This record gives sequence, structure tokens and C-alpha cells, in this order.
Amino acid sequence: MEIIQLEFVTERDLYLAYMPFLKKGGLFIRTTESIDLGTEIKLIVTLPDSLEESEVEGKVVWVTPLGSQNGTPSGIGISFVEDPENVRIQIEKSITRLLNSSEPSFTM
Repeated sequence: MEIIQLEFVTERDLYLAYMPFLKKGGLFIRTTESIDLGTEIKLIVTLPDSLEESEVEGKVVWVTPLGSQNGTPSGIGISFVEDPENVRIQIEKSITRLLNSSEPSFTM
């Protein structure tokens, strides 16, 4: 299992990476590294205004390769599989006012 550490400084950064259309939630991670679909990932996430890290396990369900159309950044989408610290709920509370925004995210 690969381990990826993320720190979101602003709510907008978190909004751009959050994938609410996945059943258990997920995050898009900008990277040029090639990671295969289905790869299991442990995310260590620090949310805006949080002093502590949270852990969530997931797997790669989305890949945006380098050089994609429309200037979309390359990266991977991680679908949450095991979320014992309720990271999804923490994210949605943090970005509630942005969830209905018309601003496009990195995935939609």
C-alpha cells in the first residue's frame, strides 16, 4: 500500500480536490507520478484549520494523465474505502459553502 501525505491550506484547495460524486467521497491528488487504477493508497490528510492529521484508506479510481485536454492537471483520484476518522464528513463541513459553487474542480 502506498502512503501519500496531503496538506490543504485553504478551503478552496480542498474544494478543488474533493470528489463528492464518489459514494464514500474521495480526493484528487495532483501528481505526475504514474499510479495504476486499483492501487491501494493510505492518505494522511491535514485539513484547513486542523492541527491534527487524519488517515483514510482508499484506492485509485481516476487517472488524469500528463498532457490532458483543457489544461486539466495530471493526477489521480482516490476513492475512500476505509474512513474510520470520518474524513469525508470533516471535508464536507469545511467546504459546505463551496459545494454548490459553479467553479470547476480538478475532476468535474
